[in-house]
Amino acid sequence: MRALCPCPRLILINSGRPWPPRALRGAAERRTIARVSPVTDTEPVVIVGAGPVGLVTALLLARHGVPSVVLEAAAARDPSGSRAICFQRDVLDVLDRVGCAAPMIARGVTWTTGRTYYRGDELFSVTFPDAGCGGVPPWINISQAEVEARLRDLAAAEPLVDVRYGHPVSGLRQDAAGIEADAGETVRGSHLVGADGGHSAVRDLLGIGFPGRTFADKFLICDIRADLPFPNERRFFFDPEWNPGRQVLVHQCPDGTWRIDWQVPADHDLDGERRSGALDARIREIAGDVPYEIVWATVYRFHERCAAVFASGRAFLAGDAAHLYAPFGARGLNSGLQDAENLAWKLAYVRRGRASPRLLGSYDIERRAAAEENLRVTTRTMEFLVPQTPEQRARRVASLERARTHPDARAIIDSGRLAEPFWYLESPLTTPSGPVDGFPLEPGAVRPPLPGVICPDAPCVVGGAPTRLRSLFGTRFVVLTQDERGADLATDVPYDVHALADIDADGVLRTALHAGPDTVHIVRPDGHLAAVLPSYDPEGVVAALHRACGRA
Repeated sequence: MRALCPCPRLILINSGRPWPPRALRGAAERRTIARVSPVTDTEPVVIVGAGPVGLVTALLLARHGVPSVVLEAAAARDPSGSRAICFQRDVLDVLDRVGCAAPMIARGVTWTTGRTYYRGDELFSVTFPDAGCGGVPPWINISQAEVEARLRDLAAAEPLVDVRYGHPVSGLRQDAAGIEADAGETVRGSHLVGADGGHSAVRDLLGIGFPGRTFADKFLICDIRADLPFPNERRFFFDPEWNPGRQVLVHQCPDGTWRIDWQVPADHDLDGERRSGALDARIREIAGDVPYEIVWATVYRFHERCAAVFASGRAFLAGDAAHLYAPFGARGLNSGLQDAENLAWKLAYVRRGRASPRLLGSYDIERRAAAEENLRVTTRTMEFLVPQTPEQRARRVASLERARTHPDARAIIDSGRLAEPFWYLESPLTTPSGPVDGFPLEPGAVRPPLPGVICPDAPCVVGGAPTRLRSLFGTRFVVLTQDERGADLATDVPYDVHALADIDADGVLRTALHAGPDTVHIVRPDGHLAAVLPSYDPEGVVAALHRACGRA
């Protein structure tokens, strides 16, 4: 059996960037999923909001050859504070496709373990598999501000992306051929993406409701720079004696910076704590006598909200404009970047005539289902963290006390179910492969590689160069067959075919896919399985490709 380790490093699809190293560039340059030829028209997609979700949408569209204009209300983005810090493995694959995952991984703090404590006792720990031969860690911590800076640099170097600061949107008009935004000037495009945050002007202008609730308790965040003797782990504390009745979360970030979240009362006064010395005392409970510097501090309330619809005509909502979650579990920005990828390939395919306009209707179906699942999970977390009734409060205390000595009680302790990709089992784009009874729905469960689930990753060899399966995804469909069949299908849907016999000599990939002796796996540009066919049938493969493009 031929070994594939040492493990291949993360290979960026945008091979025009200076990474990957020269020794690995051959595989990247041989891939046929690099940017396709540009669209014949010059009308852009208008994107409102130059945060991570808006910029990633623009950069992904550029990989398809689709131009965009990004309108940002602020004259400059606020670079202060860590804000979102946790980036999940599958989302790093999205950022790989725009060209910034490798430096993020090199720069960020990798962690694989989360520990949960109650008062002075550790209740349990959760360990995620390390990168292994896949090359992508399960989690990294790096500040959103730093990621935004990398994305801005990529956008500035991309001729198909035009970012305009100081352009707040005050009006929208749609017609049968396009959409216009009033932003100090009239900007017209084929479609519009509202990625302008929780106070979205686009959502308001479209008249889309944003139902949900806001929790009364506040949360205090501090970034401190200190040399603390703590491991690279997520550490969550229920009811520590130095924050009784509430919670504290501690994460390490680059440059010796530590992110600390405290739940605080609704009447908490940050400025008053600074003046009185109470903030220093609060930090000293964690840092001890170690010298520290406050890099950033803020107080905020959590929201649990989801837009009534994610699309209205030619306009779409993504990220915080579409949904707001409590951040315990890191489901906010991670989910928003998956919105961006889901929408970008669909816009590009419709723009280029490769898909039916019906394909765009699947964005609302797929991503609102994902948002509702995230909302369900994070609402349960917040009801445990911030009980809203005496009964909930009593149940929480009883559960924590019992979990000290009874392992079976620890399963209901909820300090945040960590982010993961959603499964599109019921999407109209998915070709069913049979009953899905018993599909594991609980947060964190291992999802079998069924149609609709994100395709597993594994090492493979393409053109003689070691890489990994997900490095083959991006702008085209990928058809995985057992042999050489499938290169001449009767379809205009762009696809690449790879024979597992050629790229998976050790069988690692076939095991991950649960592949049979003649199965065919069809993967969408965003990495989700569109179909798993029991045997090779050209008409069946074409039908699945067409269905995944909204033609069925």
